[in-house]
Amino acid sequence: MKIAIDLGGTNMRVGLTDGATVVDTVIEPCPAQEPEEVVLAQLKRQIAQLMRPEVTGIGVGVPSVVDCQQGIVYNVANIPSWQEVHLKEALEREFGVPAAVNNDANCFALGAWRYGEGKGTQNMVGLTIGTGIGAGIIIDGKLYNGVNTGAGEIGSLPYLDADYEFYCSSRFFSKLHGDTGANFAKLALAGDKEAQAVWQEFGTHVGNLMKAVLFTYAPEAIIIGGGIANAFALYEAPMRQQLSTFPYPENVAATRIQPSTLPNAAMLGASILH
Repeated sequence: MKIAIDLGGTNMRVGLTDGATVVDTVIEPCPAQEPEEVVLAQLKRQIAQLMRPEVTGIGVGVPSVVDCQQGIVYNVANIPSWQEVHLKEALEREFGVPAAVNNDANCFALGAWRYGEGKGTQNMVGLTIGTGIGAGIIIDGKLYNGVNTGAGEIGSLPYLDADYEFYCSSRFFSKLHGDTGANFAKLALAGDKEAQAVWQEFGTHVGNLMKAVLFTYAPEAIIIGGGIANAFALYEAPMRQQLSTFPYPENVAATRIQPSTLPNAAMLGASILH
């Protein structure tokens, strides 16, 4: 059994896992604006609630760049006090089992690859589309981190007058169209033509994002997670229309693109970091 953690600025999700099964969870709001030690103390309390003798390790996914070898997290998104936290050392000292730390998008990719829609592939990209864009890269059956888990930051590539993250995440809806993706989804599903047009535009941008992934990695599969994955049906057609202009149609045909249906994919990925 492992303790697996999906750490975010909104919620801290700690699970007890046994293979592909999340046996139990403790989910609490993250005290994101508190000092470093307050956030860490709450995380330890949540872990302690699930700790038992059968646990052989702790895995953590964090929205930040990570020194995986030393388990140091830097500049954690939405937790301002976590500028440099020696998380691996702190957890191993507290609980006496090995701890591993990685980027949260990498954990999603690992989970989707081992237990979800990416199972059986050797080369896969896990793409999280939500408040931002994250990506985890599996190459030859192994997670590719790069330096400080910096590989796969597709969202930060320049695109139009900004970057892909601006046009292919929730920012597209809030910054350009003045409402949330969730509200646009409700309206579109209810038949609102203007909302449907917004999703058409979004899908075109996502199609260009997929082209960037294909040019860079040419994977067997692109598995989409994050909040906007749930609305895949609203933007799949324009996404695929845009992909039809890709110069290597054989590569498009060879790449499976689909949303993840695996619950707790990031948590399960964190459980197999060791």
